[in-house]
Amino acid sequence: MNYKKIAKITAVVLVLFVALLAAAPFLLKGKIKNAVLTAINDNVNANVDFNDVDLSLFKSFPSAALTISDFKITTNAPFEKDTLTFIKELHLNMPITALFKSNSESIQITDIKFGDAYVNLISNKEGKTNYDIMKPSDAKDKNKKDAINFAVKSYEITNSHIKYKDEAANISLELKEFNHSGSGDLSTEKSKLDTKSSAKLSFQFDKIKYFEDNELSLDAIIGIDLKTNTYSFLENEANISGLPLIFDGNVIMLDEGQQIDINFKTPTSSFKNFLAVMPKEYAKNLDNVKTEGDFTVIGVIKGMNNDDRIPNFDINIASNNASFKYPDLPKSVENIIIKALIKNETGIIADTYVNLDALNFRIDQDKFESNGTIKNLTTNPLVNAKLKGTINLANISQAYPFKLEQQLAGILKMDIATNFDMEAVEKNNYARIKSSGSMALSNFVYKGEEFKNEFNIKSTAVNFTPQAIVLKEFIASTGKTDMNATGTIQDVIGFVVSNKPLKGNFNLTSNTFSVNDFMSDASAINTETTSTSKAALKIPAFLDCTISASAKTVLYDNLELQNLKGKMYINDEKVTLENVTSSIFGGNIALSGNVSTKENTPTFAMDIGMNTFNIAQSFNKMEVLNALAPIAKIIGGTLNSTLKFSGNLNEDLIPNLGTISGNALAEIQTENIDAKTSPLLNTLASQLKFIDLSKLDLNNIKAFVSFENGKVNVKPFTIKYKDIEINISGSHGFDKTMDYKATFMVPAKYLGAEITSLMAKMSSEDVSKLIVPVTANIGGNFTNPSITTDYKSSVTNLTKQLVDVNKLKGKGTDILSGLLKVPSTNETDTVKNTTTPKVDVTKPKVVVDSLVKNKLKDFLSGNKKKKDTVN
Repeated sequence: MNYKKIAKITAVVLVLFVALLAAAPFLLKGKIKNAVLTAINDNVNANVDFNDVDLSLFKSFPSAALTISDFKITTNAPFEKDTLTFIKELHLNMPITALFKSNSESIQITDIKFGDAYVNLISNKEGKTNYDIMKPSDAKDKNKKDAINFAVKSYEITNSHIKYKDEAANISLELKEFNHSGSGDLSTEKSKLDTKSSAKLSFQFDKIKYFEDNELSLDAIIGIDLKTNTYSFLENEANISGLPLIFDGNVIMLDEGQQIDINFKTPTSSFKNFLAVMPKEYAKNLDNVKTEGDFTVIGVIKGMNNDDRIPNFDINIASNNASFKYPDLPKSVENIIIKALIKNETGIIADTYVNLDALNFRIDQDKFESNGTIKNLTTNPLVNAKLKGTINLANISQAYPFKLEQQLAGILKMDIATNFDMEAVEKNNYARIKSSGSMALSNFVYKGEEFKNEFNIKSTAVNFTPQAIVLKEFIASTGKTDMNATGTIQDVIGFVVSNKPLKGNFNLTSNTFSVNDFMSDASAINTETTSTSKAALKIPAFLDCTISASAKTVLYDNLELQNLKGKMYINDEKVTLENVTSSIFGGNIALSGNVSTKENTPTFAMDIGMNTFNIAQSFNKMEVLNALAPIAKIIGGTLNSTLKFSGNLNEDLIPNLGTISGNALAEIQTENIDAKTSPLLNTLASQLKFIDLSKLDLNNIKAFVSFENGKVNVKPFTIKYKDIEINISGSHGFDKTMDYKATFMVPAKYLGAEITSLMAKMSSEDVSKLIVPVTANIGGNFTNPSITTDYKSSVTNLTKQLVDVNKLKGKGTDILSGLLKVPSTNETDTVKNTTTPKVDVTKPKVVVDSLVKNKLKDFLSGNKKKKDTVN
C-alpha cells in the first residue's frame, strides 16, 4: 500500500474541504440574506432594519453561524416613533447541510443567542399595543413554506433591558441586567425546557413603587406540550430579593386567553425570609442574624387571564410573635406580628383588596401597633388605617442596620385613625377625608447637610381633625435661631400619598432668627471639572403656605433687623413678602416683593421704603445701596428713600448686581461730610480752590436714579455750598466707573484777589449778580477719579472783561450796572420741589461775556442811549 500517496490524497481533500468552508459564506451569503428578508416579510407587519448578514462555518462548527448586526424593529402608527427592539448582534446557528438546500426548502435554526438587547413594550390608553406585529395566519400564503424554520434546541439572552408600560392600567414593569437561557428540543411535540433567569426587577402600579431594582432569579424545568399548548412547572425555585419561593401548576394557552393554575409558597418558615425582602445591603449578613418565630407566604393564582379579566388569587403573608437581633447591634426587635392578605375573588382587577390585620412590634418597652385595609385598588382606592404606639427614634438604628447619614434622636408618640378615598384626596373633598387622633414629637435632634448646626425640636404636638391638622405647638432651635409656631396644616394625606403640595397657615415668633442658619455649607461637586461650589439654596416645591412672622431680631448676611413683622406666602418655589416692616440702621424699613428659585437662576423683585436710615451704616453694609451711590458712605446724616428693583440672585440668594434694574428716589438730611476719605472729593477740591467740599449743604436734597445692566443714571439735581449752586448729572457703573458733569454757579467774589480788585468800582448789587459757571467733567472711578475743569479759562475770561469794563471809569456806570445784570432764568428742575437757575453748561463761558462785548462796542462808537438796561 502506498501510504504516501494516500496521505497526499487525504491532505488534498482536507485542503479542498477547508477551502470550501472558507468560500461557502461568500457563495451562500446572498441566499441566506434573501431567506432572512423573506421570513421577515412573510411574518412581520413592522419596519425591520439591519445592517448586514454574516455567515461563518468555523465559529460553531459543525454548525453554520449566522450573525445579523444592528437588528432593529420599529412599529407603525400610533407607535411610529418608538423602537420596539434593538439588538446589536443576533447570532443564529443552523446545520451546514441546510445551506445547500434548494430555495423552496426552509432553513432550520437550532440555536439563538444575543445580548445587550433593548425591548420596549407599550400598551396605550386605547388598548393598542406596539408588540402586536405578527401577520395573521389568513394573510399568509398557506401553500408557501416558511423561509426559516425554528427548530430551536437552545437559546441565550444576556445583559438585556426590557420595559413594559400599560398606560390604561397605569402599570410599568422594567427588567434590567436581564439574563435568560434555555435548552431542550422544542421541535418535538412534548419536551422539557431547562431554564435559568435573573434580572433586577422594578414594578410600579399607579404612583406606588412596589419593587425598585429588586433582584429576581428563577431556575425552572418547564414541561411543554405543543399539542395542548400546556406549559407546566415541574421543578423550580424562585428568589425575589432573597425571599425563596417554589411553584407548581401550569399555564394553558387558549384562543380566549391563558388558563392559569399555579400554587406557590416559601419552602421554609424562618423569619429570615422576611428580612430577605429588605434591601440587599441589609440582608447580606443574615447568616449571623438571630431570629425566632416564623414568616410564611402562601399563594394561589387560578383562573382565566385575558383583556377582560385576571385570574383569581389569594396570597397570605403571616408571622406570629417573631423577633430578630443583628449581632453587631445592641437592641432587638420583638413581638413581631404580621397578618396580611392580598385577594381577588371575582377576576375583576378593581375588586382586588389588601387586608393588613396587624403589623406590630416592640423595641425595648416601646410598642407600635397598626392595621388597615385598602380596597378598590385600580379605581378609587379606599384606605382605612390605624396607627398607635411610641417609637424612640434612636432605637431604630440600634436594632436594624439602616444606613443613615446622621443619627436620629427623639420620642415619637401617635394615636391616629384615618379613613379616606384617593378621589377625595385628589379633589380636596375634605368631607370624605376623616382623620382623628394626635401625634407628638419631643427632643428630636437632626444634623445633616441642610443645616449648619443641629436642628432641635424640643416639642411639637399635632391634633388630627376631619377638616385639618392643628399644630398646637412647635418649639425648635438651630444655631442662633429659636422658633415657636402654631397653625393648621391641610392635605397632609395628599402630600404623603400623591405628592400634592403641603398646605398650611402658620404663626411664627422668634427672639432671634438667623437666615444664615438655614444656608447649607454643603458643596456640589462638578464631576467633569472636579471643582466645588456652594450648593444653591432652593425654596421647597412642596410648600404652599402662609406664614405670619414676628421676630425681635433677624440676622441676614451682615445685617441685623429689629422687630420684624409681616407675612410670607410660599408657593410654586416662590416666597412672596407682604407688608414686612422692621427697624435697621437707626430707621425703619418696609418692603414687599418676591423671591423665586423655580428656574435654574433664582430671581427677585422688591419694593423697599427706607425712612431715616443712618447713611454711613446703610451704605457700608448694603451692597446694593453702595453700588447705587458709592460716595454716600462718607456722608453723616439720615436718608429717606424708595427703591424698586429686580434681577437675578446668586447661589446664596444675594442680588447679582450685574443683572438688576430699577429706580430709586432718595431724600438726604445730612449733618457732615467726611471729605478727606474720598479720593473723588479730594481731587475735585484740589482743582477748585474756592470751595470747601466738607461744608457742602446736603440738607433736603432729593435725587432720582434709574439703573439697568450694571449702570446707574442720575437725573439732574442741585446741591449748595454757601451761595454756590452746584448742578449735577451723569451716570456710573456698578464697577465704580464714572461719567459725571458738575456745574458750579460761582459768584465772582470767590475767584481770587485780582478779580476782587477789578470789581472794586462796582456796586455791591452788581457784584452779587456776577456769577461764573465752572464745569467739572468727572471720569475714571471712585477710587481713582479723573477730573477736568474749565476753572482757569473762566477766571481768565472774566478778568479780561473786567479790565475792559474798568477802562470806562466814570463813563456810564449806569450802563455797566445794566451790563452786569444776570437774566432771571429760574426754572423748576426735573427733581420735584427743587428750583435751580437754568444754565447752558455745554460751553462754559462767563454769563456776561456777550453782553459786555456788545455794549462796549455800542458805547465806544457813540451809540449810547439815554437808558440801557438788560432785563
